[in-house]
Amino acid sequence: MKRGCLTLAVLAVAVAVVVVLFGPRLLEGGLRLLYPQRYTELVEREAAEFDLEPNLVYAIIKTESGFDPQARSHADAMGLMQLTQETFDWILSLYPTEDGSGDIWDPGDNIHCGCALLRLLLDQYGTVEVALAAYNAGMGNVSGWLESGDYSHDGETLHTIPYPETDAYVKKVQRAYGLYQKLYEE
Repeated sequence: MKRGCLTLAVLAVAVAVVVVLFGPRLLEGGLRLLYPQRYTELVEREAAEFDLEPNLVYAIIKTESGFDPQARSHADAMGLMQLTQETFDWILSLYPTEDGSGDIWDPGDNIHCGCALLRLLLDQYGTVEVALAAYNAGMGNVSGWLESGDYSHDGETLHTIPYPETDAYVKKVQRAYGLYQKLYEE
Protein backbone atom coordinates (compact mmCIF):
# COMPACT_ATOMS: atom_id res chain seq x y z
CA MET A 1 0.00 0.00 0.00
CA LYS A 2 2.78 2.43 0.99
CA ARG A 3 4.78 1.49 -2.06
CA GLY A 4 1.79 2.15 -4.37
CA CYS A 5 1.20 5.56 -2.78
CA LEU A 6 4.87 6.44 -3.12
CA THR A 7 4.83 5.43 -6.81
CA LEU A 8 1.74 7.56 -7.42
CA ALA A 9 3.31 10.52 -5.62
CA VAL A 10 6.51 10.26 -7.67
CA LEU A 11 4.48 9.97 -10.87
CA ALA A 12 2.38 13.01 -9.92
CA VAL A 13 5.52 15.07 -9.26
CA ALA A 14 7.03 13.95 -12.57
CA VAL A 15 3.87 14.91 -14.46
CA ALA A 16 3.77 18.27 -12.67
CA VAL A 17 7.41 18.96 -13.62
CA VAL A 18 6.73 18.09 -17.28
CA VAL A 19 3.65 20.32 -17.32
CA VAL A 20 5.51 23.25 -15.75
CA LEU A 21 8.54 22.90 -18.01
CA PHE A 22 6.90 21.93 -21.29
CA GLY A 23 3.19 22.65 -20.84
CA PRO A 24 2.95 25.78 -22.99
CA ARG A 25 4.93 24.16 -25.82
CA LEU A 26 2.90 20.95 -25.60
CA LEU A 27 -0.33 22.95 -25.63
CA GLU A 28 0.82 25.03 -28.59
CA GLY A 29 1.91 21.91 -30.45
CA GLY A 30 -1.45 20.28 -29.80
CA LEU A 31 -3.29 23.37 -30.97
CA ARG A 32 -1.18 23.50 -34.13
CA LEU A 33 -2.34 19.96 -34.87
CA LEU A 34 -5.95 21.05 -34.43
CA TYR A 35 -5.45 24.32 -36.34
CA PRO A 36 -2.97 23.47 -39.09
CA GLN A 37 -1.79 25.57 -41.98
CA ARG A 38 -2.33 23.38 -45.03
CA TYR A 39 -2.22 24.31 -48.70
CA THR A 40 0.22 26.98 -47.56
CA GLU A 41 1.57 27.94 -50.98
CA LEU A 42 -1.95 28.36 -52.39
CA VAL A 43 -3.29 30.24 -49.37
CA GLU A 44 -0.31 32.57 -49.16
CA ARG A 45 -0.42 33.33 -52.90
CA GLU A 46 -4.17 34.00 -53.06
CA ALA A 47 -4.22 35.93 -49.78
CA ALA A 48 -1.48 38.19 -51.16
CA GLU A 49 -3.29 38.59 -54.49
CA PHE A 50 -6.48 39.70 -52.76
CA ASP A 51 -4.82 41.60 -49.89
CA LEU A 52 -6.12 39.28 -47.18
CA GLU A 53 -4.58 38.07 -43.96
CA PRO A 54 -3.60 34.43 -44.56
CA ASN A 55 -4.69 33.49 -41.04
CA LEU A 56 -8.23 34.62 -41.83
CA VAL A 57 -8.23 32.39 -44.91
CA TYR A 58 -6.91 29.45 -42.86
CA ALA A 59 -9.65 30.08 -40.27
CA ILE A 60 -12.35 30.00 -42.95
CA ILE A 61 -10.98 26.83 -44.54
CA LYS A 62 -10.67 25.16 -41.12
CA THR A 63 -14.25 26.09 -40.25
CA GLU A 64 -15.78 25.42 -43.66
CA SER A 65 -14.19 22.12 -44.64
CA GLY A 66 -11.61 21.09 -42.06
CA PHE A 67 -9.11 21.23 -44.96
CA ASP A 68 -10.96 18.47 -46.83
CA PRO A 69 -10.89 19.41 -50.54
CA GLN A 70 -13.75 16.95 -51.22
CA ALA A 71 -16.08 18.37 -48.55
CA ARG A 72 -19.68 18.95 -49.59
CA SER A 73 -22.30 20.59 -47.38
CA HIS A 74 -26.03 20.00 -47.05
CA ALA A 75 -26.45 23.27 -49.02
CA ASP A 76 -24.32 21.81 -51.84
CA ALA A 77 -21.32 24.03 -51.10
CA MET A 78 -18.12 22.34 -52.21
CA GLY A 79 -14.39 22.20 -51.67
CA LEU A 80 -12.02 23.76 -49.18
CA MET A 81 -13.79 27.12 -48.94
CA GLN A 82 -17.29 25.66 -49.42
CA LEU A 83 -18.58 27.57 -52.41
CA THR A 84 -21.75 26.75 -54.30
CA GLN A 85 -21.28 26.17 -58.02
CA GLU A 86 -23.30 29.32 -58.74
CA THR A 87 -21.09 31.50 -56.52
CA PHE A 88 -17.93 29.84 -57.84
CA ASP A 89 -18.93 30.52 -61.46
CA TRP A 90 -19.90 34.12 -60.66
CA ILE A 91 -16.61 34.85 -58.90
CA LEU A 92 -14.65 33.09 -61.64
CA SER A 93 -16.31 35.38 -64.22
CA LEU A 94 -15.08 38.40 -62.24
CA TYR A 95 -11.65 37.04 -61.25
CA PRO A 96 -10.50 34.34 -63.71
CA THR A 97 -7.65 32.09 -62.67
CA GLU A 98 -4.25 32.63 -64.28
CA ASP A 99 -4.53 29.49 -66.39
CA GLY A 100 -8.22 29.96 -67.18
CA SER A 101 -9.21 26.81 -65.31
CA GLY A 102 -12.35 26.57 -63.28
CA ASP A 103 -12.75 23.38 -61.27
CA ILE A 104 -14.56 23.89 -57.96
CA TRP A 105 -12.91 20.73 -56.59
CA ASP A 106 -9.39 21.90 -57.44
CA PRO A 107 -7.84 23.32 -54.24
CA GLY A 108 -6.11 26.15 -56.13
CA ASP A 109 -9.24 27.23 -57.99
CA ASN A 110 -11.40 26.90 -54.87
CA ILE A 111 -9.03 28.97 -52.74
CA HIS A 112 -8.71 31.54 -55.54
CA CYS A 113 -12.47 32.02 -55.77
CA GLY A 114 -12.97 31.87 -51.99
CA CYS A 115 -10.34 34.58 -51.47
CA ALA A 116 -11.80 36.70 -54.28
CA LEU A 117 -15.25 36.40 -52.69
CA LEU A 118 -13.89 37.29 -49.26
CA ARG A 119 -12.14 40.39 -50.66
CA LEU A 120 -15.35 41.43 -52.40
CA LEU A 121 -17.32 41.01 -49.15
CA LEU A 122 -14.76 42.91 -47.08
CA ASP A 123 -14.84 45.76 -49.60
CA GLN A 124 -18.64 45.73 -49.63
CA TYR A 125 -19.24 45.53 -45.87
CA GLY A 126 -16.07 46.91 -44.29
CA THR A 127 -15.72 44.57 -41.30
CA VAL A 128 -14.62 40.97 -40.91
CA GLU A 129 -17.72 40.11 -38.87
CA VAL A 130 -20.20 41.37 -41.46
CA ALA A 131 -18.17 39.92 -44.35
CA LEU A 132 -18.19 36.51 -42.62
CA ALA A 133 -21.95 36.74 -42.11
CA ALA A 134 -22.33 37.43 -45.84
CA TYR A 135 -19.94 34.58 -46.71
CA ASN A 136 -22.26 32.24 -44.83
CA ALA A 137 -25.76 33.67 -45.32
CA GLY A 138 -25.35 35.55 -48.60
CA MET A 139 -25.08 39.20 -49.54
CA GLY A 140 -28.83 39.66 -50.00
CA ASN A 141 -29.61 38.53 -46.46
CA VAL A 142 -26.85 40.60 -44.88
CA SER A 143 -27.73 43.73 -46.85
CA GLY A 144 -31.32 43.32 -45.64
CA TRP A 145 -30.17 42.90 -42.05
CA LEU A 146 -28.06 46.05 -42.26
CA GLU A 147 -31.09 48.01 -43.50
CA SER A 148 -33.22 46.73 -40.62
CA GLY A 149 -33.19 48.51 -37.28
CA ASP A 150 -33.88 45.12 -35.73
CA TYR A 151 -30.36 43.94 -36.55
CA SER A 152 -28.26 47.06 -37.16
CA HIS A 153 -28.26 50.47 -35.48
CA ASP A 154 -25.99 52.13 -38.01
CA GLY A 155 -26.43 50.25 -41.29
CA GLU A 156 -22.79 49.12 -41.17
CA THR A 157 -22.51 46.68 -38.28
CA LEU A 158 -24.78 43.95 -36.97
CA HIS A 159 -25.74 43.94 -33.31
CA THR A 160 -27.74 40.77 -33.93
CA ILE A 161 -27.36 38.07 -36.55
CA PRO A 162 -30.85 36.60 -36.93
CA TYR A 163 -29.81 33.21 -38.33
CA PRO A 164 -28.48 31.02 -35.48
CA GLU A 165 -26.34 29.01 -37.93
CA THR A 166 -24.74 32.19 -39.30
CA ASP A 167 -24.23 33.64 -35.82
CA ALA A 168 -22.49 30.43 -34.72
CA TYR A 169 -20.44 30.37 -37.94
CA VAL A 170 -19.18 33.94 -37.49
CA LYS A 171 -18.18 33.25 -33.90
CA LYS A 172 -16.46 29.98 -34.84
CA VAL A 173 -14.42 31.59 -37.63
CA GLN A 174 -13.49 34.54 -35.40
CA ARG A 175 -12.35 32.14 -32.67
CA ALA A 176 -10.28 30.15 -35.17
CA TYR A 177 -8.86 33.38 -36.62
CA GLY A 178 -7.73 34.47 -33.15
CA LEU A 179 -6.07 31.11 -32.56
CA TYR A 180 -4.32 31.18 -35.94
CA GLN A 181 -3.01 34.67 -35.16
CA LYS A 182 -1.62 33.54 -31.78
CA LEU A 183 -0.22 30.23 -33.01
CA TYR A 184 1.43 31.53 -36.16
CA GLU A 185 2.39 35.11 -35.34
CA GLU A 186 5.66 35.95 -37.02
